[in-house]
Amino acid sequence: MTETTDRLALPLLHAAQAQKEMYHNEALVRLDLLTQAAAEGIGADMPPIDPQPGRCWIIGNAPEGAWRGHAGEVAGWTEGGWRFVVPREGMRLWLGRGAGHALFTDGGWRAGEVHGRLIVEGQQVIGARATAIPEPEGGTVVDAAARAAISAVLVALRAHGLIEEGGL
Repeated sequence: MTETTDRLALPLLHAAQAQKEMYHNEALVRLDLLTQAAAEGIGADMPPIDPQPGRCWIIGNAPEGAWRGHAGEVAGWTEGGWRFVVPREGMRLWLGRGAGHALFTDGGWRAGEVHGRLIVEGQQVIGARATAIPEPEGGTVVDAAARAAISAVLVALRAHGLIEEGGL
């Protein structure tokens, strides 16, 4: 039987195990840090001087002090000291207003980016990048190239549900 869960490395209880409450409490502490996870910052290499219990940080690439040997991991301060969690593909932590989420993907953390699609009221408004709309060519008056460029913009806006057919 394994010692920890596969995804979050939570300690498992075993039959006839002594001091089961220690393992159970350790699992609860880790779940508390990672459920609806939020981080105080990303990329720091030194632990804060006076951390508050329940606060997390995404450790930088050259950690020192108590964080040494835990590059890129999530560090959470608890009443029992630091707990470290090795991130898994797709792990997401909230970095706060204005910073958005940090996403662990392809072996590293990416912060402040939107990944995937954005759907508002059933309509996709952001998705895969479409082909570029060519710049109009021609003179200084309205001509066929300008009309074609404007039409292409309208088609793109309609395709993403940003305007309805027939006009703005």
